[in-house]
Amino acid sequence: MATSLSRLLLVEDDSNLGFVIRDYLKICGHDVILCADGNSAWDTYVEGKFDLCILDIMLPGKDGFSLAEKIRKHCENIPIIFLTAKSMKEDKLAGFRLGADDYITKPFDIEELAMRINVFLKRKQGNTIKNSIIKIGKIIFDYNNLQLLTEKKIIKLTRKEADLLNYLYQKKNNVIKREDILVAIWGDDNYFLGRSMDVFIFKLRKYLNADPSLEIQNFHSIGFRLFIKET
Repeated sequence: MATSLSRLLLVEDDSNLGFVIRDYLKICGHDVILCADGNSAWDTYVEGKFDLCILDIMLPGKDGFSLAEKIRKHCENIPIIFLTAKSMKEDKLAGFRLGADDYITKPFDIEELAMRINVFLKRKQGNTIKNSIIKIGKIIFDYNNLQLLTEKKIIKLTRKEADLLNYLYQKKNNVIKREDILVAIWGDDNYFLGRSMDVFIFKLRKYLNADPSLEIQNFHSIGFRLFIKET
């Protein structure tokens, strides 16, 4: 059960399935707004304030990928879950590249969906409590404002990038297993989330290049380490 009333946007063009999901999540304590097509979903999203989005991909009007891209540009922090019949590897990777937090294929277990939703909501609520500015080498990491401040520029982070960097920093100079990172940041450990994590690691490496004393090291088939060289 949810600990507090959270507002969810559910976009599903199968009316029967949409009603079942909506009603179950309402029983779990969420306020759920159901939309049947991508265009009305975008209008609803813009007009309202939501804590999490659950999107089908094959939708009338604006498809789920296009909708997710617009939502992510509008808000970098809101969790997005794809709930879809599209199970091809290419579709899953495309979803994660767009910034999805999870990708669930149909048929699915509705109790598992509810549990995953609560994981993301709790993590989102916990993130708002943190108020931390960290110095990593010569770089200032402003977690709350999603920024890295180097000597030459300000780098804007996504929430997932900030969460991942914060996790690596908390265990700095120690090797962290891939599966531990995935469970801590993505809530699950599977191949597609692993591919998504590799993309985020690549981006963080580029950001940290501003300080030669910082390096995210890859230990093949084991995990990663944020190495901070003493100067």
